[in-house]
Amino acid sequence: MAISAYDFYNDDGVPPKNPERFYSVCIEDGAVAGFFYFEERGDAIFYGLGLRPDLTGRGLGATFVNAGLEFAEARFGRRLIVLDVAEFNERAIRVYERVGFRRTGSHLRFFERCGDVPFVDMERLADALGSRAGALPLGQR
Repeated sequence: MAISAYDFYNDDGVPPKNPERFYSVCIEDGAVAGFFYFEERGDAIFYGLGLRPDLTGRGLGATFVNAGLEFAEARFGRRLIVLDVAEFNERAIRVYERVGFRRTGSHLRFFERCGDVPFVDMERLADALGSRAGALPLGQR
């Protein structure tokens, strides 16, 4: 099997360090579609997310990202949302920009399996205009 740059996201079954900050996102049939992760960082909320690989490339990205933003607003109020994304993941960066995130910087993170990986830092103001159309039907919010 060929190795993809996206294999970087595989966790190899390592449990998350802060499971209380993760939320499963289910579609109508109860199947897990992905996850949202939220962490308060000062006045901002750090937003992590992952869509199941077989659901990527189908035009669901903006709907999925916005569903997480709606959840964050309901849980934490209207706040600055920050995230980072691996620089090679141009597909995700385009989705984030489409829903109102803007690039604010970059940094390197070291991973045991991958070495230094460049990341793009992004933020979205609480009142940024993003595509809110077509909400993903979620089993959990």
